[in-house]
Amino acid sequence: MSYILTLVAALPHATLTPAIIARARAAVQGGEPVVLSKGEAVDIPCPALPDLNVVEDAMEGSWIDAIATKARGRRKGLLIADMDSTIVTSETLDELAAYAGLKDEITAITKQSMNGEIDFSEALRRRVAMLKGLGLQALEQTWAKTELMPGARELVATMRAHNATTALVSGGFTWFTGRVAEKVGFHIHRANTLLDDGKVLTGKVSEPILDRDAKQATLEELAAARGLKLAATLAIGDGANDLAMLRTAGLGIAYHAKPIVAAEARAEIRHGNLRAALFAQGYRVEEFVA
Repeated sequence: MSYILTLVAALPHATLTPAIIARARAAVQGGEPVVLSKGEAVDIPCPALPDLNVVEDAMEGSWIDAIATKARGRRKGLLIADMDSTIVTSETLDELAAYAGLKDEITAITKQSMNGEIDFSEALRRRVAMLKGLGLQALEQTWAKTELMPGARELVATMRAHNATTALVSGGFTWFTGRVAEKVGFHIHRANTLLDDGKVLTGKVSEPILDRDAKQATLEELAAARGLKLAATLAIGDGANDLAMLRTAGLGIAYHAKPIVAAEARAEIRHGNLRAALFAQGYRVEEFVA
């Protein structure tokens, strides 16, 4: 079998029952299923690339993600992950804006940018300019409320344990990516730098801005440094700023993504958490590192 269909149930909203697995198997003319996590994840070998629309119909609206991969080379040697709304549950710039009383205004710009409606770099400059004069204590207050996405630590720790390089690459700010990278265990982090005068934000960000092209370039650079083909890489993100790296990676996963991203990405996690990115690589739950 040349391809694998991986089904992942978003516990506790859904469970992979024998009946659901049988329907999916019939829809893709698949082989004997391989259980990755009982009731949660299963691999179904397929003779041809599965039609995910047919699989989705077979799922009958259940909270189950379906990801199709080639059977060979599933485990990746490089992970490139976005930060905001991917590795952490929030948009850190939007949360920071709350301390300036500008959350609604800045969130509206963020939404346009993530949907690909306005240029990312210009949107970032506009939002940062609005924060001019905000005290640096707001950064600490924002960080105190920042939460990790479920499965983030497992994803990074498990891939690291299997000799993968892990990189957090964000259009956000190094002030946050450094802390997230340390907490989660990423080898590398890259982002933009907020400028301040030692007491307050100046309303400016260092240039050049890390944008979608820089994310793609980072993926290519780190793959080359490891001597990896791009087919051996995994990228995951949710916004338009991530599309270039998602298209370039061997496995590009749109994670609870904006519509423009979900429509163009080859793989999608719509219901579950980041554990699904491990199941999509064929990891069994017994191999997960907490």
